[in-house]
Amino acid sequence: MLYRRFPKISSLEISALGLGCMRLPTIGGDASTIDEAAATAMLADAVSAGVNYVDTAWPYHGQKSEPWLGRAVEDLGVRDRVHLATKAPSWLVREAGDWETFLSEQLSRLRTDRVDFYLVHALNRARWKNALQTGGLEFLAKAKADGRIGHVGFSFHDAFDSFKEIVDGWDGWEFCQVQYNYLDEDYQAGGAGLRYAAGRDLGVIVMEPLRGGALARVPEGIRTIFAKYPTPRMPAEWALRHALDRQEVVTVLSGMGRSEELWENAGVASSARPNAVTKAERALLDEARDWFLSRTAVPCTACGYCKPCPSGVDIPAAFGLWNEATMFGALEASRRQYESGLKASGSGAEACADCGACVPKCPQGIDIPARLAEALAALS
Repeated sequence: MLYRRFPKISSLEISALGLGCMRLPTIGGDASTIDEAAATAMLADAVSAGVNYVDTAWPYHGQKSEPWLGRAVEDLGVRDRVHLATKAPSWLVREAGDWETFLSEQLSRLRTDRVDFYLVHALNRARWKNALQTGGLEFLAKAKADGRIGHVGFSFHDAFDSFKEIVDGWDGWEFCQVQYNYLDEDYQAGGAGLRYAAGRDLGVIVMEPLRGGALARVPEGIRTIFAKYPTPRMPAEWALRHALDRQEVVTVLSGMGRSEELWENAGVASSARPNAVTKAERALLDEARDWFLSRTAVPCTACGYCKPCPSGVDIPAAFGLWNEATMFGALEASRRQYESGLKASGSGAEACADCGACVPKCPQGIDIPARLAEALAALS
């Protein structure tokens, strides 16, 4: 296993591969029923492979991920060999005391007196504002000073402008976590966010390097592109090497569900060094990205400038599901996600009132109401 360092935490060596505990093995397809024996065996394999960064969060697996991890680390006796990371559920914070309530419960779930890396989870502009108003930063500083938190950062889901605002909004940040892969170079914070964070000495943790596993299960067209390379590689290796090639990246988190996936990814992280991707390899990654992008249904970059919609439509999410369907040939999966997510919450395309307020805000010049109608027809 190769190791890297956070600029502001130079005393620690962090494994290039981190174990994400959001997609653990489960029983009967029920996300809230973790197969604890299999998950614990996988954690043991991860530690054996040299993985020392383990990431969980309050809501993962129906709030079962943190308690499982606490038990597993204790049972395996590996607390001194792993850095535990978890996250404050920013969307649930209503008042100042909530920060203390969540951290105290998380310490109990994890069976520890210290969270090594504590993140404010899924920050966007609205949640950042709420964190400021509810004394979140003051609480984080206090909890770090009293030793309950080792290092403080945030995970991010919003547009690049919001990312810059949050990075520059507090000197206490030591690291950040962003979505990044060869398909999402310009999504949310994206590659520009990696550079911006590094310019402020923030170490970067990459989430979704395999895009929730989609870049490990690619269509035949992508396999044909990668087959041009003289040395055979699994699709997951191409994606991991892309993320690990960035010198701003300290570790990439993979939500592995089987030990076989763990060992495969650990093998990549044991050889992938920064700035090592060759021109020939980069050309194939670019070709794969172009293949996917050529199959997008609508040229939405999820910048979020169209929001908020007066009718409550989550426009980027609707277009995102439509694009997922066309890029990956996953129409039925996108339809299920649409029905259970956007439509169920009232933020789907059917709520569009065709008011046109979003149209002049779109940098891509998309006729959003018309394209939402098309998305609705495809996803219904």
